[in-house]
Amino acid sequence: MPIPSSAMASERDLLSTEIVNRGIESSGPNAGSLTFSVRVRRRLPDFLQSVNLKYVKLGYHHLINHAIYLATIPVLVLVFSAEVGSLSKEELWKKLWDDARYDLATVLGFFGVFVFTLSVYFMSRPRSIYLVDFACYRPHDDLKVSKDQFIEAARKSGKFNEESLEFQKRILNSSGLGDETYIPKSVIASTENAATMKEGRAEASAVMFGALNELFEKTRVRPKDIGVLVVNCSIFNPTPSLSAMIINRYKMRGNILSYNLGGMGCSAGIIAVDLARDMLQANPNNYAVVVSTEMVGYNWYPGSDRSMLIPNCFFRMGCSAVLLSNRRRDYHRAKYRLEHIVRTHKGADDRSFRCVYQEEDENRLKGLKISKELVEIGGDALKTNITTLGPLVLPFSEQLLFFATLVSRHLFSGRGTSQPSLLSGKRPYIPDFKLAFERFCVHAASKTVLDELQKNLELSEENMEASRMTLHRFGNTSSSSIWYELAYLEAKEKVKRGDRVWQLAFGSGFKCNSLVWRSMRRVRKPSRNPWLECIERYPVNL
Repeated sequence: MPIPSSAMASERDLLSTEIVNRGIESSGPNAGSLTFSVRVRRRLPDFLQSVNLKYVKLGYHHLINHAIYLATIPVLVLVFSAEVGSLSKEELWKKLWDDARYDLATVLGFFGVFVFTLSVYFMSRPRSIYLVDFACYRPHDDLKVSKDQFIEAARKSGKFNEESLEFQKRILNSSGLGDETYIPKSVIASTENAATMKEGRAEASAVMFGALNELFEKTRVRPKDIGVLVVNCSIFNPTPSLSAMIINRYKMRGNILSYNLGGMGCSAGIIAVDLARDMLQANPNNYAVVVSTEMVGYNWYPGSDRSMLIPNCFFRMGCSAVLLSNRRRDYHRAKYRLEHIVRTHKGADDRSFRCVYQEEDENRLKGLKISKELVEIGGDALKTNITTLGPLVLPFSEQLLFFATLVSRHLFSGRGTSQPSLLSGKRPYIPDFKLAFERFCVHAASKTVLDELQKNLELSEENMEASRMTLHRFGNTSSSSIWYELAYLEAKEKVKRGDRVWQLAFGSGFKCNSLVWRSMRRVRKPSRNPWLECIERYPVNL
């Protein structure tokens, strides 16, 4: 069956080419000469031209549900003003006094209804969730690994052939990672199987306790005061759980609500915050701690399957610990207030489900397999997520322009050539998310992903600075990367009072999640921050 030319053109639009210099050939008929290869990659789809209307409807549904009070209160104020505005001050007091004197039952009844309505409103509305502070773990300097040291240690381990080493070297050189990322050297250099439970627990103890020690020191909150604990780690899930390790280490109270999220990928940090929010809504006057991490050593792949070697090149050690509160007394010391969480899950689609998949290779070596379609699938999930988020955060003018062009495309598309084609061929209005947010923390997955996101969302270099610098300094730290990015913004003193911060993460499943905070105050340079020793060198020219 022949493929329509329009489909072929659409497929070509998703491809990009790149000429790669592979250096001087060391052997074979072309030895001693320069060799080049052409690399064909899939770009993110232009999701702003293929927005599904049902996700826009979902976003507006959320907006309308929360805006009912904003619609009714102005009407009541106008009615009251019209009634009272025609009376002078003396006439108003006289009327109130006469009514109260001759109709006391009505006044008392009105007052009772007013107090009851006010009480129901304040008791039923969601509690504000505050981010008191957070901490990001910075490993010891003896765990720093440059790209050359990485390849040399991998070669000495004897686990990789020359083709696999050369492939990893090419990936590293185009990854966006710098020469100061952290990795357990015992894992990469060991000739034995170092991806054991013992090594996993040792790495988990180092990163989690390091982040939590700093968090408790900065906030001066006792571990026994924590009412909710949520830990997320995708690959390493021992028994007892990681949350149990933390409870045992800090001797937390017996009625703590603890949860351990596993297998949920790089976006699980936002899912953990969402769970903590729900628990705080049901348990007033409480603290919640969210710990996000990944065990690099336990996920180390020693084989030769290229799709499984990619995680070795990108993932690095890291951990974040976040203290959330619903206590009103924390209003004045909190850094941020939670505004919105929007979660998108594409797991019903088989391609999305398998694009990041843990399995064994042909030699029964366990690893994380990355599909070549990852960028395209991620773009589809991102399209859905930001379309739902848009109505909640964009200014009304942006929403109106975006919604009008979107509806016009749906009204005039598919009606044949006899209909006017001006609107059907018109490119939809692209919402300017820079009007909705002042600061951006996009998951630092890889340089390629960040490049495509910047292009499709039309973000500036300044908007992407925190993400690119985090990838360069710390690598892909999985679900904790968005917190290293926020730490970068704080170290640069870029967060002002009232700023809206967008944290965007995506991961296996396939999931794309957004988290929106509003800054409660101007954030000065913290005394404890993973960037303090090197912040003067950043941003670097990439």
